[in-house]
Amino acid sequence: MKNNTINKKEIEKFSKIAEEWWNPEGKFKPLHKFNPVRISYIKDNIIKTFKLDNNKIPLKNLRILDVGCGGGLLSEPMCKLGANVTGIDASQKNINVAKLHSKRNDLRINYFCSSPEKFKVKEKFDVILNMEIVEHVEDVNLFLNSCSKLLKKNGIMFIATLNKTLKSYIFAIIGAEYILRWLPIGTHEWEKFLKPEELISILKNNDLKLDRVDGMNFNIFTDKWNVGKDKSINYIAKFIKN
Repeated sequence: MKNNTINKKEIEKFSKIAEEWWNPEGKFKPLHKFNPVRISYIKDNIIKTFKLDNNKIPLKNLRILDVGCGGGLLSEPMCKLGANVTGIDASQKNINVAKLHSKRNDLRINYFCSSPEKFKVKEKFDVILNMEIVEHVEDVNLFLNSCSKLLKKNGIMFIATLNKTLKSYIFAIIGAEYILRWLPIGTHEWEKFLKPEELISILKNNDLKLDRVDGMNFNIFTDKWNVGKDKSINYIAKFIKN
């Protein structure tokens, strides 16, 4: 049985372009475009679930774990919203970039080079973010099981990933990587994509109940992302721990 979720090939792939994380016109340009809509989705759903006040620091004192945090593109906005943020990533280069950037911006974020199965904490988290990461890990079952163990009872886990459909192969791989060159070729492997029902089934076995699942859609005419009903390419799901 595997006891490791780290896919060395995937880590090397992202480590090579780690210095690009904070360049909005660089190799992570799609994530920069994607970020505002996912920040809003996460914030609004946390406020609704935990019945928080939507003030300037709505996530104050909430413990958030950003798994596969990369250079900190999501960790930093969560910190600015008041959360106590911890970011983990299996790439030391990513962590170094994240630490440097947060320090420059005077943000207190705890960053560690680790995978969830090796990450030990004294206190569990209120919220866990798994954004665009499950399609890059070695063992999805072990990965999600390990994440579940780090989440408090009644805590929220958000997972954003790609659906395993013909449409996702055409748009996310052929279109985004080979034709439009939005992403480096080889960023994604279609075989690793997960259908929502597969994800729901895995998490059900780990005491996590689906609260909602929404599509994340890109409008080529407005050049913007939005939340919608079409889950055939990108989708985001919210689970609550029993």
